[in-house]
Amino acid sequence: MSSISDPRGPGVFLGVDGGGTKTAFALLTGDGRLLATALAPSSYYLGQSIDLVEDVLRSGIGAVCGHADVPPEQISHAFVALPGYGEVSSDVETLDAIPGRVLGHQRYGCDNDMVAAWAGSLGAVDGVNVIAGTGSMTYGEHDGRGLRVGGWGELFDDEGSAYWIAIRGLGAFAKMSDGRLPAGPLRERMATHLQLATDLDLVDVVVNRWRGDRARVAALAHVITAAAADGDDACARILREAGRALADLVTATVARLGYAPGDVVPVSWSGGVFTSEEVRAAFREHLLDTPVDLRDPLLPPVLGAALYAARLAGRPLSPEAVDGLQAYATTVLQGGSHE
Repeated sequence: MSSISDPRGPGVFLGVDGGGTKTAFALLTGDGRLLATALAPSSYYLGQSIDLVEDVLRSGIGAVCGHADVPPEQISHAFVALPGYGEVSSDVETLDAIPGRVLGHQRYGCDNDMVAAWAGSLGAVDGVNVIAGTGSMTYGEHDGRGLRVGGWGELFDDEGSAYWIAIRGLGAFAKMSDGRLPAGPLRERMATHLQLATDLDLVDVVVNRWRGDRARVAALAHVITAAAADGDDACARILREAGRALADLVTATVARLGYAPGDVVPVSWSGGVFTSEEVRAAFREHLLDTPVDLRDPLLPPVLGAALYAARLAGRPLSPEAVDGLQAYATTVLQGGSHE
């Protein structure tokens, strides 16, 4: 899983992309050579002990450094992107200290995993990334200022996210069953997917068995997307509304970042919701009159984290080096999506 090279000269940068299901690690040189990658379990510590973060980092950093034969003390700079970082302010100081104990030096930065998604999608240049996975939010940077918009959680925000789509799809299923909406492909698809003996068993599955589990509910967005592709009008409307909501997040972020009138702002995206053609089309349409340059995502978040490490060190990779990394993104790295 590693491509071992002499790390001296351009520097070696470590990217860590934490997530709800796994944590990815990548080491690359300042001239864009990928030295090694590794995977470790989830570093999402909320609801568990914060000690989980140190355990995961020790495991993953040990593995990626072992693959590349680069000891941690030779890493020029690291960036550790953690899910939930900053959402409990009293935890930030503790989280900030953990990588130093693992690396044995202070050449690193920590932040929320949204920063890695932004850096990967745009190649760590100024602009805005919108994330639409289980939840939704944007992160953007302009002239050294970073800004987060959205991501307040599924109970009262996360518009356009997979959870948001799924909840509206479940509501459409209930209305179809009642006759409040014409029955479309969603009704049969949902019943088959959840193996419902009767439509009302939906309550038993989602409320009683799943207890409203966020990830399991959000996964139902795939059913809504498939039903829309089958011609379900209600589901297509939900996906179009999601695309517009995500575009609104971008508009608000651009406005608050202080761009001058007429500036064209690079914008990209990440997360599984954007696999929907309906979502992408509505997203683009809603931004037609906005001065943005919509760009397909360049790199997975773990490489974005490594690029950001180089940027923090004052040694950003050249555009040519970033372009060269795209080959690694498709042929070397596995599981690079951010949800």
